[in-house]
Amino acid sequence: MKFQAMLKILFTLLKKKKTSAAELASACGVSERSIHRYLEELIVSGVPIDIIRGRNGGIFLPDTYKLPENFFTKEEYSAAINALGALYEQLHDDAVADALNKLLSQQKSDSRNLTLSGRIVVDSGTWGDAYDFSEKLKVMEEAAENDECLDLLYIDRNGNESRRVIEPHLLVYKQNIWYVYAWCRKRSDFRLFKVGRIRSARKTGEIFARREIDRDNLPLKFDFKNTELTDIVFYVEKHALPDVEEWIGMDNVQTHGDRIVAEATLPAGEPLYSKILSFGDGIRIVSPESVAEEVRMRAEKLLALYRR
Repeated sequence: MKFQAMLKILFTLLKKKKTSAAELASACGVSERSIHRYLEELIVSGVPIDIIRGRNGGIFLPDTYKLPENFFTKEEYSAAINALGALYEQLHDDAVADALNKLLSQQKSDSRNLTLSGRIVVDSGTWGDAYDFSEKLKVMEEAAENDECLDLLYIDRNGNESRRVIEPHLLVYKQNIWYVYAWCRKRSDFRLFKVGRIRSARKTGEIFARREIDRDNLPLKFDFKNTELTDIVFYVEKHALPDVEEWIGMDNVQTHGDRIVAEATLPAGEPLYSKILSFGDGIRIVSPESVAEEVRMRAEKLLALYRR
């Protein structure tokens, strides 16, 4: 009974996207308290169910969620679709049609993950992505194209959660990171949101009126805003050269005699130190000395950790 109810909850949310505990309790024949317990178990199992309290609240799945790729094998998908199709031919039941359409919409294809434009291929996924990031990007793209408002659950770098409604105008790809440029109703201003930091996104059903934006003067230097920059020089070992060239650009890497020297102006702070340490013995900081000293201290702490 428990697992049947949990499956019914999952498929109800896949179909309706948004419902209430009372509706689920009535459909499953259990108490609302049991529904909340089942929801907690589904969340723990990895289903990103979002619960909003108060007026206009409810229980819903984000539009970015799809059934796991291995939920059904291809053969199981085909068998289920064929069976439902045959059943609908006999009964013409709306519920059967809804279930059939839902299964058809869940079938996966790499066509969303790889976008071909002319002679340029853009892979919008990430390593180990399992389509999650690609589905987020798909929702952002559709909302921007169709002028649809999105309800976001956003997590900032400090782990703070915030819910907000945005009006997505553009998708921005900068420094290997996807952003959505949108009017934020919470801040009453345009903002750039990292797609990778969006926990969930749901179309509200509201169409917004597009605002005028100057594409030539978009705030694309946002990574450096209020951030100290540092001129850095470092030596590069041959085995690290390809990765360094991809990081700061080939024009910033020169060969002087037997040495490979890289020079660049980069944002200071934690991301810089993490990046430098990721190269291991592939690079050595020449200047500034303050950066070299900080890297030394961090390397010593790392070494001490593994000596325990």
